[in-house]
Amino acid sequence: MSKPGLPQGTRDFSAAVVQKRNYIFHTIRSVFELYGFQPLETPAMENLDTLMGKYGEEGDKLIFKILNNGLDNPAKREQAKEDFEKILSGKNTKGITERALRYDLTIPFARYVAMNHGQLAMPFKRYQMQPVWRADRPQKGRYREFYQCDADVVGSKSLLNEVELANIYATVFQQLGIDVEIRINSRKILAALAEICGGADKMVDITVAIDKLDKIGIEKVKEELVTRGLQSSQIETIEKYLLIDGSNEEKLTSLKQLIGTNEPGLNGIEEIEYLLTYSRTTHHSPLTIDFTLARGLNYYTGIIFEVKAKNVQMGSIGGGGRYDDLTGLFGVPNVPGVGISFGVDRIYDVMEELQLFPAAVEAGTKVLFFNLGDAESRKAYSLMQQLRSKGIASELYHENSKFDKQFKYAEKKQIPYVVILGSEELAKGTCTVKHLATGEQQTLAQEALSQFSFSS
Repeated sequence: MSKPGLPQGTRDFSAAVVQKRNYIFHTIRSVFELYGFQPLETPAMENLDTLMGKYGEEGDKLIFKILNNGLDNPAKREQAKEDFEKILSGKNTKGITERALRYDLTIPFARYVAMNHGQLAMPFKRYQMQPVWRADRPQKGRYREFYQCDADVVGSKSLLNEVELANIYATVFQQLGIDVEIRINSRKILAALAEICGGADKMVDITVAIDKLDKIGIEKVKEELVTRGLQSSQIETIEKYLLIDGSNEEKLTSLKQLIGTNEPGLNGIEEIEYLLTYSRTTHHSPLTIDFTLARGLNYYTGIIFEVKAKNVQMGSIGGGGRYDDLTGLFGVPNVPGVGISFGVDRIYDVMEELQLFPAAVEAGTKVLFFNLGDAESRKAYSLMQQLRSKGIASELYHENSKFDKQFKYAEKKQIPYVVILGSEELAKGTCTVKHLATGEQQTLAQEALSQFSFSS
């Protein structure tokens, strides 16, 4: 018999971990709803043609494809062999795979809007909290199965939506106690850079390379740009762009000098200035301009976001941006949208490392009733139900066992209180409450137990 194990890049979650993750989910969900967003869920799998071609060449390689069932049918075996050859050569074929696990929540959301746009009240504000899958190389903060928590607005071009989403980021991380930097840029500025460096057709080459800057450094980015066909003068301009530094105002001044009168670039600068003006009027984390921010996904068209935690080595814990024609990919053009995503798994890792989870998050069973016989356990069960009706998490030990065994169970589950009701207590109408951390115990009338303060 083989030793049990997990697929690489996936994890089991113990009760303590689930409780902490639920704390993060609850915090994010409450802020989403505070800002007027409504919940949505979509299937774990999508048709392959829904996903392919939407994430750029790098993203498409990371999509988990699902094999069709019925491939063991003898009549289909020869065709399956031919289809597998196509798969191995990098092509897709419906004979082998027609579906895939979702790569993110944005494209499925766009598909949903395209299918239902006639029934939706616009602008449509939805949030979604579900797992996604990527065939990535597992490492710290990067998993093959992980949760995303998205908020998107479609049907509006107003930059107020970007303002709201920036404030959602600031509010959530403030409530979680994580000190963050919210970085912004504009794909319009990157489009302007592409035009200056040889034309709009260079946009994908430039953004894919720039998106790797944090991982490989500027020299390697320059090398990649060479392999993508850019000339030395163009790469020099890109390097000047990437080296822009200083305060937000200084960065904007330097950028204006670099792009000159390029219309998309000036439009991008104007949008960034709009966001900065609003951010100065809030009490949340200020926005930071980062012109190296590219967000390598092809569907972004305007303002883009990325959130990084301070005081910890971790990749981005949030990101998103404006996509003004995403539903056009599904035959429904001219539905503008903008959205953000929270990376719950990385947020969890950051909070663990910085010890930010409140102690109460892991609270489980508060009271354990000892099982000391049939008549005793029946009375204990009745008292336990009274505590449960008051919201006090309680258990009755599952069988009549020695004190030592029941005490060990309470200690292992970190249950702070035990209630002992033996034959003597049953006859007197009393029970004994013991606080395990202090060793203190007191005898109460059974009818007074529900009024006892079980405070840790």
